[in-house]
Amino acid sequence: METPLQQLQDPLLLEQEVALYIKREDLLHPEISGNKWRKLKYNLREAKRLHHHTVLTFGGAYSNHIAATAAAGKAYGFGTIGIIRGEEHLPLNPTLRFAASCGMELEYVSRETYRQKAEPKFLQELSDQYNQPYILPEGGTNNFAVKGCTEIVEDIAADYDYICCASGTGGTLAGIIAGLAGEKKVLGFPALKGGGFLQEDIKQLVYGYSGREFSNWQLITDYHFGGYAKVKPELLAFMHAFQQQHHIPLEPIYTGKMFYGLFDLVRQGYFPKGSRIVAIHTGGLQGNAGFRERLGVEG
Repeated sequence: METPLQQLQDPLLLEQEVALYIKREDLLHPEISGNKWRKLKYNLREAKRLHHHTVLTFGGAYSNHIAATAAAGKAYGFGTIGIIRGEEHLPLNPTLRFAASCGMELEYVSRETYRQKAEPKFLQELSDQYNQPYILPEGGTNNFAVKGCTEIVEDIAADYDYICCASGTGGTLAGIIAGLAGEKKVLGFPALKGGGFLQEDIKQLVYGYSGREFSNWQLITDYHFGGYAKVKPELLAFMHAFQQQHHIPLEPIYTGKMFYGLFDLVRQGYFPKGSRIVAIHTGGLQGNAGFRERLGVEG
């Protein structure tokens, strides 16, 4: 499905003679938005092909992936199981409340146990315990996810020089890199502190999917604001001003940090004059309710 491409009008962009377009993947689906829909698309087809009736996956208590998988299961007739990192806290936060309302079974494990999420022995134990479900890795990132994310770049009508995307596990960025096949310049903005470790993960994801390596991409690791799910007042102020001016909502885990970093790079003159940039809005807005609840902020 195509998603809108929206050009931003901003004094800073005019001053620096840079054009910025936002690909509104957040509008792809009301509950399975953005890159989560892209990642789930071919995984659900594969689960159906293999005659699985249940999808099991992993995530934290505020995970976009957990919420999207639960919604997709309800929409397409799969049972869903979420292996949740950490202890249960009642009442459930908005993300887990939504997942449970979609029929997802929530199983809480210690952080130590959760670290085994990619180990074959642990996965086999889960498979046996839950009657051989289709198992999706954390964030939904695998070759099927990369395939889905290659389609993000297929319907971008504008000509452009750079494409920018936030990154968690690296699957979306890998799909964009593979989909462009060496064209354009790709900038990834990791949401995690020390995000440089994703370099090798993304390289392997791209090669695992396409059998090729590309050099037209890099990670911008300076805009994590202290680490995953951590924020600072200047980030929240930027997000508020951005929404007031452009009427586009952001969230503080991924898109807020990416757009903050992108505007900071424009301000520094990182992009040559005349550059045309596409920024991918990967959705994840469901997490805003839980974030506001966590901080005790209204609205």
